[in-house]
Parts: sequence; C-alpha cells; structure tokens
Amino acid sequence: MRKNSTMKNRTPKSLLRGRAAVVTGGVVAALALGSTAAFAAGGTQHEGFLAAGSTSTVAQAVHQQAAGQKAAAAKAEAAAHKAADMAKAKAAAQKKAAAKAAAANEKRAASWVTPTTGYVLGAHFNQAGSHWMHKHSGQDFVVPSGTTVRAAHAGTVVEADWGGAYGNNIVIKHGGHLYTQYGHLSKFLVHVGEHVNTGETIAKSGSTGNSTGPHLHFEVRTTPYYGSGVEPVHFLKEHGVNP
Repeated sequence: MRKNSTMKNRTPKSLLRGRAAVVTGGVVAALALGSTAAFAAGGTQHEGFLAAGSTSTVAQAVHQQAAGQKAAAAKAEAAAHKAADMAKAKAAAQKKAAAKAAAANEKRAASWVTPTTGYVLGAHFNQAGSHWMHKHSGQDFVVPSGTTVRAAHAGTVVEADWGGAYGNNIVIKHGGHLYTQYGHLSKFLVHVGEHVNTGETIAKSGSTGNSTGPHLHFEVRTTPYYGSGVEPVHFLKEHGVNP
C-alpha cells in the first residue's frame, strides 16, 4: 500500500522533459523576436541616417548652383555696364572729335593760305617790264610744272578755262567783292560752279599763256576781271599769311 502511494505522487520524467522543452522554446522565441525587433529598429534608424545625408547633399548642390547662377548674373551685369560705359565714352569721343573737326573746318574756311607750297617769290605786283602790256597785275610763285595749286580761301569757282595771256586760269569768288585768280596752269582739277575749301587742290602749275617759265601767277581782285587787282602779298599778310 505504501509503495503504491509513493509511485502515485511522483511526476513522470517524460512529462518534466516536455515542460522544459516548452519553456526553453518560449525563451528562444522571445529572444528571437527581440532580436528581430531590434534589427528592425536599427534598420529604420540607418535608413533615416541615409535619407538625412541625401537631403543634405541635395541642399548643398542646390545652394552651390544658386551661388554660381548669382555670380554669373553679376558678371554679366558688370560686363553690360562696362560695355555701356565704353559705348558712352566712344560716343562722347566721336562727338568731341566731330565738334573739333567742325571748328577746324570753320576756322579753315575763315582762314587764308598761300596758293602753293615750296615756292620762290618771283615778279611782284605792279612791277614794270617788257613781258606785260602795262605793269604786272599779280604775284608770281615760282614752282616746277605739275606742282599742286590750292585755293587760297574757300569759295566758288566762277572760271576754269583759257584766259589769253594767263593761259589756263581759274577764278574763285570768295564773297561780295573778293576774288582770286590762278594763271599759267597745266591742268584743271575743278569746274565752274564747284565749291572749294581753303587749301583744297584745284589745279597743277605750268607755263601756259604769256609765260617765261613754269610758275603760278596769283592775283587778288575786287571783281573777276583784269584791272581790279590789289597787292597780293600785302593782302595775305593782313589775313595772317606770310608768303
């Protein structure tokens, strides 16, 4: 009877083993679940770091691009201002040059020059001699044939033709009662009605007409005709020219 009672109170070993296995399995499962949750949490945090890094890189790139565009715009604006300043300076320089040229032209138009250059003064005004019917009516400027003859003052050509004893001659009108005449020419370079400026080339010197050698015969007159001449050298000196 006592033996049976003892056997009855004992738990079988197989049952104990089963319970231990169940407990062990639960612990392992719990550990596994914890690891998985921890890994999941860690993965989410890592992805957050990656996302934050990517956002920072994009923002930096955008900032650099904006800074580059701003610098390029500033450079373009500076270049535009520089070009505008250069254009303004060029226009001002051109205006100044035009004004200077106009003033020079005006001064030249009001001035007088000798009718040729590189000359030696020859027969003078009112000089007597067998070469003239009366007295010499002008001033001779002795130069080689083909020397440039220029307008002593601005005016309008009223004669460019054969002039008898003067040979090929040109007469220029300078105003109300003032004319100049250029004789013994070899070539005409202007025509009647043409306006000429002071110092403008009008002909080439020669020895045509009543001439003893190459020279330019120059007269200052009060009419376009012979006999109204005034002393040329004195006249030029009065107008700022010293032949």
